Amino acid sequence: MIDLRSDTVTKPTIEMKSFMMDAKLGDDVFEDDPSVRHLEDMAASMFGKEAGLFCPSGTMTNQIALMTHLKPGDEVICSRESHIYNYEGGGIARNAGASVRLIERKTGLLTVSDIADNINPDDVHQPVTKLVALENTCNRGGGNCYDINEIKAIKEFCNKIGLPVHLDGARLFNAIVKKGHSAEDYGACFDSISICLSKGLGAPLGSLLLGDAHFIKIARRNRKVLGGGMRQVGIVASAGTYALNHHVDRLKDDHEHAQIIANALANCSWINQVLDVETNIIVASLKDDFEPLKFLHKLEEDGVLAIPFGKGKIRMVTHLDVSSENVEKVVESLKF
Repeated sequence: MIDLRSDTVTKPTIEMKSFMMDAKLGDDVFEDDPSVRHLEDMAASMFGKEAGLFCPSGTMTNQIALMTHLKPGDEVICSRESHIYNYEGGGIARNAGASVRLIERKTGLLTVSDIADNINPDDVHQPVTKLVALENTCNRGGGNCYDINEIKAIKEFCNKIGLPVHLDGARLFNAIVKKGHSAEDYGACFDSISICLSKGLGAPLGSLLLGDAHFIKIARRNRKVLGGGMRQVGIVASAGTYALNHHVDRLKDDHEHAQIIANALANCSWINQVLDVETNIIVASLKDDFEPLKFLHKLEEDGVLAIPFGKGKIRMVTHLDVSSENVEKVVESLKF
């Protein structure tokens, strides 16, 4: 079965599993697991940050960031298409007790004007704007990437008014590979960054929250509150180290594979539109008389898995476990 449901379905390579078995272990709640500390320090240095915090998932790193930046009654500005709003179980309200100012942009990519126009005035009737949260790449935007100059403009504006900026960078390495900027270039634009190790990078689990030392100290306490303190977790943290050392540059292969599939979809008579592909996500809308579930069932019969993605839409995601031969088979399966 060719699984295009998500890049979260990747499995550790033989080399990664071997590396995991040699990991040096300790108790991470006591902060003495050497493999965890190495990963946290390595990632923080990569992005020009002082410290990092290893967590089980990207949802947890995002939620910890929100809890650390915000207090009940504060407000975060984000896109209506953002992961922190759509796919984290209402955690902004549940965990941070915060209000949300949603920006309507189908691309999911905000502009500095969007931010400036949505900051609340100093008025007791309104929540206090305390955080801007961006997502790069944007899942619901079809894996699209910010222009780094727009990010810099947003950060410059927010610095002037003392407003921190958080990045949900679950697929940030896809943007790094696509746009050609360094991790440190992106690190300079954000007060906190969440990066995921278990999507295209192929680790079995894990995300990192990066920021300055004081921020991460508070974040570590919030991780404990959420039940995210782990013990001899270096065995999986080492998979993240392996991924960062070996699986970043190859993301370009996933991007090329996604473009091939997108081109094939665009030539299908029953497809209405395919969003422009920049990285590894393909989002296509079907014509009104073609139901997504029937289409997905037909693909499954041909050995290909994908998912519905909103009304009349489907999503496919390429990743480490999808080969060039698999892509050829997917293209053939679309010919009906």
